[in-house]
Amino acid sequence: QVQLVESGGGLVQAGGSLRLSCAASGRAFSSYGMGWFRQAPGKERAFVAAISWSGDTTYYANSVKGRFTISRDNAKNTVYLQMNSLKPEDTAVYFCAVKYNTGSYYYSDPYAYWGQGTQVTVSS
Repeated sequence: QVQLVESGGGLVQAGGSLRLSCAASGRAFSSYGMGWFRQAPGKERAFVAAISWSGDTTYYANSVKGRFTISRDNAKNTVYLQMNSLKPEDTAVYFCAVKYNTGSYYYSDPYAYWGQGTQVTVSS
């Protein structure tokens, strides 16, 4: 069993920055890839970014490429999402998840053990 707790969300003006954190406890965090997804009101959950177990490989949605950076610290069992140049369309609840199963990083099916989410609101 893995428990995930996201933090770092909040209200920010367009063009601002936030850093989300996802702290994991339980099973061997460093053995699994991790991902961030987001869900805006009235929309389906969407892929944002992911990182391999070692941190060597990262994946991004086209909408955030060049603005967001995912990283991890396996010694701290934590994955981060640095979000710069935020836009109002980035407003959503952000979730982290463990990529527990084989499959594409870009889809939610291989992920298990989701956090409760943290709200990010970007004002124009």
